Amino acid sequence: MASITIRNLDDPLKARLRIQAAMHGRSMEDEARDILRVALARAPARPGNLAAALRARFAPLGGVELPLVPRDPMRPAPSFDE
Repeated sequence: MASITIRNLDDPLKARLRIQAAMHGRSMEDEARDILRVALARAPARPGNLAAALRARFAPLGGVELPLVPRDPMRPAPSFDE
């Protein structure tokens, strides 16, 4: 079984871990082990896709038909030669 050491743990965080461990009736080490086990058991969150989220949010409202705007042909590129 492997072991790790966590250095530079903030005092308030350590105090919260100690209190939570006492509330659960176990040691700080066992509490930290359980926190890691639970956190790593969850499936990793997939990165969000903003376009898909917006489409899903507004799809129930229906689409909008916009008129096509007539466009002029592109201008020729300017020439800076003299």
